[in-house]
Amino acid sequence: MHLAYTAWASRRLVDAVAHLSPEELNRDFQTADHSALGTLVHVFAADRIWLARVTGAAAPRQFISEADHSLAVLQNDWPALLDKWQQWAQSITDESARESVTYKDTQGNAFSRPLWQLILHVVNHGTHHRGQVSGFLRAMGQTPPQLDLTAYYREQEKAAHG
Repeated sequence: MHLAYTAWASRRLVDAVAHLSPEELNRDFQTADHSALGTLVHVFAADRIWLARVTGAAAPRQFISEADHSLAVLQNDWPALLDKWQQWAQSITDESARESVTYKDTQGNAFSRPLWQLILHVVNHGTHHRGQVSGFLRAMGQTPPQLDLTAYYREQEKAAHG
């Protein structure tokens, strides 16, 4: 459910930044990822590398490539990636969520963590950076979309009950 929330919130925020001018999208806010675009690309790239890690697939050669710095990537490739996360998650059981996943970070250091912790990290990481981008939007005089988890729950409840 929380991976579905992550997809919902990320899509809403990408839709919200889609109307920004290139200057606004790339405005440097003096943060680690600099801009709304840079921050969202960072989350996309992290979602991509973590999916590779938890599934045992080959990780991308670069964490972020020059080609990733595009609104089109966020509008097309990210939703497809988020769909892959949700498809993969369908097979998770309580037992498999407790199993350890061994992976290497981008520097080649090996780690092992229970799967549930890695999933929680992915969700929390996205929430943190979406909050940054929401702040960037406010600083530019925009109103960010509602991204609260409770708003997602309410929307899902409403959809389930017609």
